[in-house]
Amino acid sequence: MGIMKQNKSGHEEDGNGQRMIHPLPCLFTTASLLSGFYAIISAINGNFLHAAVAIIVAGIFDGLDGRVARMTKTTSTFGMEYDSLCDLVSFGVAPGLLAYLWALEPYGRYGWLAAFLYVATTALRLARFNSLALDKSPKDFVGLPCPAAAGMIATTVLFSRYLGATETVKHVSLLILVYLLSYLMVSNIRYMSFKHPAAKRKKTFQVTVFMVLLLILIAAEPHVTLFVLGLIYVLSGPFSAAYRTMHKVEEGSEEQENTI
Repeated sequence: MGIMKQNKSGHEEDGNGQRMIHPLPCLFTTASLLSGFYAIISAINGNFLHAAVAIIVAGIFDGLDGRVARMTKTTSTFGMEYDSLCDLVSFGVAPGLLAYLWALEPYGRYGWLAAFLYVATTALRLARFNSLALDKSPKDFVGLPCPAAAGMIATTVLFSRYLGATETVKHVSLLILVYLLSYLMVSNIRYMSFKHPAAKRKKTFQVTVFMVLLLILIAAEPHVTLFVLGLIYVLSGPFSAAYRTMHKVEEGSEEQENTI
């Protein structure tokens, strides 16, 4: 049996100098990939509701694989690269295809180009995230995370079916949404990351109560609650950026008044 050791970057290696591959986080990542692939098959077969639910399930597994890796201290470069490849399928190709087949197909060339733009910006978003992660672990996301963007498309499908939206409203609203999400993913707008819960340990009880209430709301009206939560998160970035800009302008004006 080879002797385990750590290299200078902190990753485990066996006796032959090869980096170790930890199966548990990869299992969750593979489950996310499976859900994304099932979403693609369902969208092709016209089962758009199943495709939307599968994308949401993929997002849940994607959130779990990183947490499991950090909890078990089994993070690795292999896991990060594998996760990005799977994310491109589950949160790039799957929601792009769902958006096209569900609402964008009547636009013809403009429809599939919009779907391609979404897939391309997802790939760019993942590449930028990996390059930033090599330098340091960011406390906030730069640009809208692709699982959140994919979840927004999926919950829009669920919410539209719940409301019984007309074909015209469905087509126009999703076309605008795809372009908006594509821009937000490659923008420099910062979004809150939930990867660093240590600062909230003193409020564990309050957070637990909030999570219980949130689960009750989701169970009561999942089509509405998931859509509203996704929309709040997507809009939180631009609103926070606007607030910070206005705050800086006010501070600048106050400094000028004090110097006069």
